[in-house]
Amino acid sequence: MSFRSAFLLLFALSTQQLFAQQPGVQRPKLVVGVVIDQMRYDYLYRFYDRYGTGGFRRLLEQGHSCEQAMINYLPAYTAPGHACIYTGSVPSVHGIAGNNWIDNLTRRAWYCTEDTTVTPVGGTHPLLRQSPRNLRGTTITDELNLATNFRSRVIGISLKDRGSILPAGHTGKAFWYDDKSGNFVTSTYYSNSLPGWMERFNARKLPDSLAATGWQLSAPAERYRQSLPDSNAYEAAFRGGGVTFPHSFAPASYKSVIRSIPAGNTFVLEAAKACLDGERLGRGEATDVLAVSLSSTDYIGHQFAPNSVEIEDTYVKLDRDLAAFLDYLDSRVGKDNYLLFLTADHGGAHNVRFLNDIRVPAVNRDEDSIAKALKDWAYRTLGDSTVVHWVMNYQVFLKKSESYPDLDVVKAKLTEYLLQDPEIAYVLDMEHPESAAVPEPVRAMAVNGYNRQRSGELLILFHPGSYFGYGQTGTTHGTWHPYDSHIPLLWYGWGIRKGATRRTVHMTDISATLAALLHIQMPSGCIGTVIPEVIR
Repeated sequence: MSFRSAFLLLFALSTQQLFAQQPGVQRPKLVVGVVIDQMRYDYLYRFYDRYGTGGFRRLLEQGHSCEQAMINYLPAYTAPGHACIYTGSVPSVHGIAGNNWIDNLTRRAWYCTEDTTVTPVGGTHPLLRQSPRNLRGTTITDELNLATNFRSRVIGISLKDRGSILPAGHTGKAFWYDDKSGNFVTSTYYSNSLPGWMERFNARKLPDSLAATGWQLSAPAERYRQSLPDSNAYEAAFRGGGVTFPHSFAPASYKSVIRSIPAGNTFVLEAAKACLDGERLGRGEATDVLAVSLSSTDYIGHQFAPNSVEIEDTYVKLDRDLAAFLDYLDSRVGKDNYLLFLTADHGGAHNVRFLNDIRVPAVNRDEDSIAKALKDWAYRTLGDSTVVHWVMNYQVFLKKSESYPDLDVVKAKLTEYLLQDPEIAYVLDMEHPESAAVPEPVRAMAVNGYNRQRSGELLILFHPGSYFGYGQTGTTHGTWHPYDSHIPLLWYGWGIRKGATRRTVHMTDISATLAALLHIQMPSGCIGTVIPEVIR
């Protein structure tokens, strides 16, 4: 062989090897996003011995767990969480500053997915007029559609409108639950009619049949060792019922109570299965996305708090439903053909009275009472109560008046007044956040959550354990503390390396990592970074 021939052969072999190492555009057939509303990180391990092998354990043992996944903005609420997961961004950029907010230009109160230009489809209630128009920038689902020239099919499903609309982005389709009709619905933003498969699913009337069986424990009561006694002072009763098992419900309440029992998760996952078949997800020429948000965990947490038998039983049942759903994905799409991630939009605090009873300091403050107190203070001190416009999202919304056109003076006086409350740790002037001696990363979370058009001028930060809530039972969320901001993040399936990552990662990194796995552009407002340990 001549030198030239040998050189050309070597060049060809090396080039072939080089090209073989290129990632190309290989993608899974389906991406499944599962968001579990109000799931604290510690629920993964607190109830571990109650889980079977096919649900959470399967994801933990065969997938990749990011053990220190953190929310990096405020407030830790449902709408900002779903927006962050799918945009890789924060309220300062994506604009979803809370579940509700005040528009600082018009002074009008807005719901996160409210859209007065659309009409409901599948229901008639005016509150069903929803779309993603308030969301700024693209989602990872939008970017996938752009990358495949809209050959991908993107579907969001949840009991909550915001839990399906925000993940589906501007270019997908979303379905959410209507208590009045007992059906999944959509709006004219997406279509003028429900698809046939959804109409057939609605015709099954699952809320009625699932709620009719009531709520019984999955195992003998003595197995619930991670919970307080079934009857305690920290739980709120179902309307017309009690706080102890078994729970039964009147037929008139079936359509609404489905939200607040574990069967609500069953219901949503059954709808997800119907969607898989009806839309033939994962069986087309391009990667599809199914975004599922499970909201019943949030309703139950708000009502019963983390240490209840109800919460433990909810996760035992959810584990079984999750196992069945994974098996369904295996059978319909193929075990090695889908990529799944599971996370939460936020966590949840322990009940304040429970903390007090175990001698942990904490206080429950009522937002409406704080707002009234601030208005009274403004009237007494400034002679004008209208300066304090609203208290929402742990923020104080102010309004200029003829008496006080310079809000800097008002903010300084109001901050001094608020800090007289011993449970308030800090008050941040969000136009000058550097002026308060607040530790990192709390200051960064506050800045990331501040949207000039949709956030209040002052941010109230409580000491650990305390929160803005209503009543003495159940719990809530929204703060920077780890019980609200430390979330599970599990990856499983196509392209995922088995193992665990114990360094801090952020919710904003989810979309960045998905973009790397799918070889597409990050969402337009993404500030996250890729988690390389996850990728095989």
